[in-house]
Amino acid sequence: MRRILHIDTVKQCNKIVGETTLHPLVSVIDLSKINREEFYTLQVDFYCFVLKEYKCEHFAFGRKECDYSDATVVFLSPGKAIDMERNHDVEVSGGWLLAFHPELLKGTCLGMRIDEYTFLNYNNEEALHISGREKKIFMRCLENVNEELHRCIDRHSRELVTKSIDLLLSYCSRFYERQFIVRNELNKCQMKKTNKIINEYYLNGKGISKDLPSTKHFADLLGISPAYFTDLLKQETGHTITEYIQAKRMEIAKKWLRETDKTVANISTTLGFSSLEYFGRLLKKVIGYTPDEYRKTYGTGN
Repeated sequence: MRRILHIDTVKQCNKIVGETTLHPLVSVIDLSKINREEFYTLQVDFYCFVLKEYKCEHFAFGRKECDYSDATVVFLSPGKAIDMERNHDVEVSGGWLLAFHPELLKGTCLGMRIDEYTFLNYNNEEALHISGREKKIFMRCLENVNEELHRCIDRHSRELVTKSIDLLLSYCSRFYERQFIVRNELNKCQMKKTNKIINEYYLNGKGISKDLPSTKHFADLLGISPAYFTDLLKQETGHTITEYIQAKRMEIAKKWLRETDKTVANISTTLGFSSLEYFGRLLKKVIGYTPDEYRKTYGTGN
């Protein structure tokens, strides 16, 4: 049976891997020191960035054929878990782990904006895959943190360490944006599935409840995390899920007005608009026609 290690503090994490605790709230750990014969799941109550290096190209942690293979970075936020073991067909040659407790962020600039780094809430399978050049940048940031930890703790330590972590997170945001671009074709497939989910939602009459499908609804059906889906949608369309559904709803409304004999009232109700009057005003605002005017002008029966 797989052993689950629940770790509350950075100090406990250091003890498990045999690392000296230089600061009670943050640590940089060399993964090559870990006994890789031990198979266990690590669950943490702090932030943990795990960089894994591979000896050869394998598609671990959700890696696709279009991704880089020099290293993989998995981001854990408090409460998440990761399997700290050798993958079935992947030999991990080494890597690094950055651990820092939420207490470190209190009163800092990073603490106020940590939620902006949405990839901290991605699933492990949505890991970041980085090139050799990107790995050097990642390691430079780790070295800055580690160098500061080897100094005596003073009133500047927290600010300097968190600024280095913030810089690392900013670079990882850039790397993730690059990964979304590289995965363009895969993203298009996900968007096609998203559009299908929206169409089926309204075709099946679920829109009558006037509740829009949630981010979690889409994420569950696509097999990805809500955070990843939100960022994917933003990258591909520039819209939030609410904005995107509203736009797709208008497309469906126009299609039904053109190609079916559904009444305007039925279309309004089926698509979950709050009232017939609101539907008419919205269509007029968006395309310059009332429902009746649009059907008269573009309907296939004309």
